[in-house]
Amino acid sequence: MTERGEGWGREQTLDERVRRAAFAFLVDETQVRGNVLPRPILAEGFRFEGQRIPLMGPQGIFKPAILPEIPLSITTVPIVEGRARPYDDEVTPGGLIRYRFRGVDPQHRDNVGLRLAMERRVPLIYFWGVVRGEYMPSWPAFVVSEDRPSLSFQVAVDVNDAAWEIAGGAALAAEARRQYVTQLTLHRLHQEGFRKRVIQAYQERCAVCRLRHAELLDAAHILRDGHPRGEPILSNGLALCKLHHAAFDSDFLGIRPDLVIEIREDILREEDGPMLTHGLQGFQGQSIIVPRSHADRPSADFLAERYSDFRKAG
Repeated sequence: MTERGEGWGREQTLDERVRRAAFAFLVDETQVRGNVLPRPILAEGFRFEGQRIPLMGPQGIFKPAILPEIPLSITTVPIVEGRARPYDDEVTPGGLIRYRFRGVDPQHRDNVGLRLAMERRVPLIYFWGVVRGEYMPSWPAFVVSEDRPSLSFQVAVDVNDAAWEIAGGAALAAEARRQYVTQLTLHRLHQEGFRKRVIQAYQERCAVCRLRHAELLDAAHILRDGHPRGEPILSNGLALCKLHHAAFDSDFLGIRPDLVIEIREDILREEDGPMLTHGLQGFQGQSIIVPRSHADRPSADFLAERYSDFRKAG
């Protein structure tokens, strides 16, 4: 566990020093581990002036004991396809995140804490559940408004962790920037979540060649990203190694609705060494592997539409 807190000026409050140390910890962890962090690392946290500071707890709105009033983080639970979330956070028409109150009492201490964060413009950490036990952190996140009829706050993500205050004429520019950054963050979250869910469903194996190195696997869309039905859901996903993902996207390789692989005819006739022979041509007529759960398997309708596109390309 890393010790934090050294080097900050005495003019900073305890609250500011803890938040900056938490941000620095996340910078270090994401540089080493990537954009998605395991819950045990976040629950363990870091050491600050001799004290252990966890970054998340069992509840979605979390304040470590060292902080006097305002929470340090908020968390959205991972998507489990087919199940409703206990708190269904949404994106507003303005591109912000609607984060539900804790319970229904606006005066619950957790809701009061987020209200103080809004009034004082104090930055938070937003932990997005990607899959069970893994979270993508975004910071700084700001509570920008409250809507009591819907029992929710509106939250925006920013890029400048030094921006404790937004003053005067900069407010409008800051609002537009935060909406833009929030939408980019949500897009990245959906892609990270889709990849994690698909690769887990396929037990970290390429559906074509069975390669088991997760670092070399992608979540391929059956109906392309941007298609009206090309949503990031398991039934529209295939775990593919980078070679077979590129081949699938380029229509070198097609997958029939009965899960049989076809290689485009001109590629079958081509002669170009062992990589082509064993990496593509050798899979002609073989079947892909699929997840154990029928609910997680690729949609036959989606495969049929994509296979039709493959045949036209050939």
